Amino acid sequence: MSGVMKRMGMIFRAKANKALDRAEDPRETLDYSYQKQLELLQKVRRGVADVATSRKRLELQLNQLQGQSSKLEDQGRKALALGREDLAREALSRRAALQQQVSDLQTQHQTLQGEEEKLTLASQRLQAKVDAFRTKKETIKATYTAAQAQTRIGEAFSGISEEMGDVGMAIQRAEDKTQQMQARAGAIDELLASGALDDPTGTAKDDITAELDRLSGGSDVELELQRMKAELAGSSGPKQAIEGGTGGQAEQGRPQEQPRFDKQ
Repeated sequence: MSGVMKRMGMIFRAKANKALDRAEDPRETLDYSYQKQLELLQKVRRGVADVATSRKRLELQLNQLQGQSSKLEDQGRKALALGREDLAREALSRRAALQQQVSDLQTQHQTLQGEEEKLTLASQRLQAKVDAFRTKKETIKATYTAAQAQTRIGEAFSGISEEMGDVGMAIQRAEDKTQQMQARAGAIDELLASGALDDPTGTAKDDITAELDRLSGGSDVELELQRMKAELAGSSGPKQAIEGGTGGQAEQGRPQEQPRFDKQ
């Protein structure tokens, strides 16, 4: 049972992989990758901005503590001038505590400043990488689009594309049906001419009538041909007779009777 389940799982994964590969468009995948890189770049920039904000806040705190430290130092100096050594000692103790806080804030400030510089450098490098990827992405997309168009044109010329294949099959079916109808019509005409099929309209001729009509048509042609020959012969005869009569009259010096000929 486990073997059957593994086999079914393998078949399902293979078919799913094939379907995904067929549905995947490299241009859409490249655009999605570019979008994710832009989102990552935006996060890095926000990180740089957050670190810079924290650094600026520490600088403000440092300025405040340094101002308080200077104020306590002045107070201790005045108290000592007035003979209040106890007040001077208290002011100097508070100033020492502030100096410890200032030292800690300066350490944090240096750390944040180093992180800010690292993130800024990483942001610049990532920006250059994203720009290079965008250029490469557009190049690949243009090349893929051109190759796809060239492939479609080649398939259209060769007739192996799905659309042209359907058109070719439709044309082939139409030609087959046309030839079949022509063959059927010719067969019916031959059967009607031979008398094998009865013509319900009564207009079809049997074989004897068809043969008599053919012979009659040939006789009419022969008769017409003989008539045309006779007309040509009649036209040439009177012409020769007229020329002969004119010559004899000139030689004998007397008129001769002109021949008459009837119309045929």
